[in-house]
Amino acid sequence: MVGVICRSPDAHPRLIDIQARSFQHCPNGSAAPPLCTPPKGVAMIRPIRVLSLYEGFFAGGARILHTDLIAGLHSGADQQHSVLSIASAARRESSIQYLHADPRYVRLTAAGVGVTTLGRIGGVDALDPSTFTERQLRIAANAVRRADVILSLKEQPLGLLLALRERGLMPDIPVAACLHRSDPEHSGPALAWLNEAATTGLVTAEISCARSTSAAYAPFLPPTTARFVIANGIDTDRFRPGTALENAQTRTQFGIPATAPVVVFAARFDAMKDPGLFLRSAALFSQQRPDTHFLVCGAGMTLENEAFRALLHESGISDATHLHALGIRDDMPSIYRIADIVALTSAFGEASPLCLLEGAASGATPVTTDVGDAAVSVQDIGFVTPADPAVIAATWRDVLSRRHDLRGRSLGARARFGRQRMITEYADVVDALLERNRVAA
Repeated sequence: MVGVICRSPDAHPRLIDIQARSFQHCPNGSAAPPLCTPPKGVAMIRPIRVLSLYEGFFAGGARILHTDLIAGLHSGADQQHSVLSIASAARRESSIQYLHADPRYVRLTAAGVGVTTLGRIGGVDALDPSTFTERQLRIAANAVRRADVILSLKEQPLGLLLALRERGLMPDIPVAACLHRSDPEHSGPALAWLNEAATTGLVTAEISCARSTSAAYAPFLPPTTARFVIANGIDTDRFRPGTALENAQTRTQFGIPATAPVVVFAARFDAMKDPGLFLRSAALFSQQRPDTHFLVCGAGMTLENEAFRALLHESGISDATHLHALGIRDDMPSIYRIADIVALTSAFGEASPLCLLEGAASGATPVTTDVGDAAVSVQDIGFVTPADPAVIAATWRDVLSRRHDLRGRSLGARARFGRQRMITEYADVVDALLERNRVAA
């Protein structure tokens, strides 16, 4: 099949047409039915095919966000999404996380989004371009050549595209790197892959989730790279205030009395999140409000993790402290609904932290260190603190003293957290990338 991809002036602005020149067979090689063999010169309208590249499926804000995004885009009639995951399992934060058990994978496949994996085992470091086998590259090439646009979730999967290009298997289609950090130099060799891919024109655009991200990556991208900032959004139907019955059931599940304060810390066990700072703050605060319960959620945040247990000991938390180390959870909406405070103590790397938006949309007050665009996210509804346990504990105390008013502020800001704006802006960017590629051709 030979065709030219172009935009039809009469079609929906987010549909593309294929001007037929010689349609002999369907893509699957069978004899072509009428839909696959339009008369010469007649346009065949179809959705834009978008392929997302994942390093792997494992717990993390960027994967939650991107999965929510492409599920929303795929549900419309104008884009058809698929995912290529380099890894089928990942060793991260003292846990092994499998693709087929991951809620993001389950959600996408249930929504009809096709997911292909190269079957690699992921880890902390991204996989070097030289490590891909010929079989893995054939699988990747098959997925890539069916796409009109490629979205790379962060810069780590770009090593795969460089390997494809090295072997002459990379088509000339728009590639956008979706970036979610404010500390690119912590990305290891993947930053060099991004720079090489952008400098040579393989990557044609970057989409940052925060202004801090865009500014941090600017020195590593040539002026020819198109740049966009699309702020994060969340599903406010999922992240909402709970009913009295829902909240009572969740509190009972964790053994939390009806009037006890609740502080939620949703973060993986990583130096970037500085869990030690949170635990030291909790230790101080529990001396002042011993009835407070702390719900700690995220990969590696379990008592089975020896490093986490060591931090607990170092922080000074006593056996009497109501600390619940819950690890990875699939019921975060319920947990946020009983929270008075959603805490973030990150030291670096954050861009637009989802936990602050999800917690606030559920009625909690966000209290965060000044990282990435966190201060912008909590403007008028939350508080920004230095990385000082005493100041953090004092801020938590102030929040509880004004809980009713502050809860009202969070709930009043729900409209600004919604994901539909984000989905629409991404759809517009995909359109712009296709148009730019067409003009350049």
